[in-house]
Amino acid sequence: MLNTAFLIRRQDPGAWRTALGYGFGLLIGLGLSAAILVWVGVPPADLLQEFVIQTFMTSDGLAQTLTASAPLILVGLASAIAMRIRFWNIGIEGQMWMGAIAATWVALHHVGPEALRLPLGLIAAFCAGALFIWPWMWMKARFGVNEVITTLLSANIAFLLVQHLLFGLWRDPANGFPITVEFPPASQFSTLGWGQIHTGLVLALIIAVILYVLLERSPLGYIANAIGFNRRTAIQTGLPVAAVSMIVTLSSGGLAGLAGAVILSGTEHRLSQALSSGYLFSAIVIAYLARSRPFWVVFVALALAAVYTAGNVLKVFYGVSEAVIVLAQGTVLMSVLTANFFSTYVIHFPDRTQRDGEPT
Repeated sequence: MLNTAFLIRRQDPGAWRTALGYGFGLLIGLGLSAAILVWVGVPPADLLQEFVIQTFMTSDGLAQTLTASAPLILVGLASAIAMRIRFWNIGIEGQMWMGAIAATWVALHHVGPEALRLPLGLIAAFCAGALFIWPWMWMKARFGVNEVITTLLSANIAFLLVQHLLFGLWRDPANGFPITVEFPPASQFSTLGWGQIHTGLVLALIIAVILYVLLERSPLGYIANAIGFNRRTAIQTGLPVAAVSMIVTLSSGGLAGLAGAVILSGTEHRLSQALSSGYLFSAIVIAYLARSRPFWVVFVALALAAVYTAGNVLKVFYGVSEAVIVLAQGTVLMSVLTANFFSTYVIHFPDRTQRDGEPT
């Protein structure tokens, strides 16, 4: 009887092998997604124009990409830091909703002086996101409840609360749609004079730098890595596992809540039902491709923002459906993940001449 092949994880894939894996996977994914788009009727000559030139090499396209990247950076960071300690935060969209609710409350009720209203809204959003993840963190620590289930279901609770507010107390009486009135200028980010780019992007980049220092250049990051590799061993060695886990998990929820506020105060300027659609998928993709490293989260978020920007152009000008855009995006993702898998693992085939019972 032949022995079954098995996987062996490389101890150190190396920077070159990892980079080649990402590059090869990206090329294959882009080729397959291009074939899909051509198949549905997009002219081949226009693909390069829309995905590269219009997205990165024109002023309007680059401005749209940078604007879209701000919340993606924040949700990517939220997912990445939770992954460091093996806490699977699948409730990012719910935390975004709660952060948006908190920011909207500050804006609509004119909380605090005008000069501090935007910072107060951002702080409230961060706190709301952190508080909304706290029960599920506590349930996992106290009773061992799987956080995948609790955080995922919590997103429905937050969305229903938003529905209640939009169809009730906060509904704009001058509008037939379930949206709030527009935020006052004091609760909006100031623009940077280039398209819709606002200071929320600067805030996201500053947070990424802070997290890079904390997770890559401080004891907090080393302890978080130890928890992620082996929580039980980290506890036995006397590391402050409970404290660091709480800080990281609450920060994950807080960053997701902050992302909701950045969307409202940066571009939407009002609360609606379409705030957080699709951000959970984006957050997980960014965190995984960036290997939970804040530095790379920024670049992956920027690349994903470019894909979304190009996808919106294809939908408007070429009539490509949302399903095809998602299929093309998913094809790129799966190709990169597959290539990354083979750069991380080796498939070992035992010697087929060995007889049963002999050691392999």
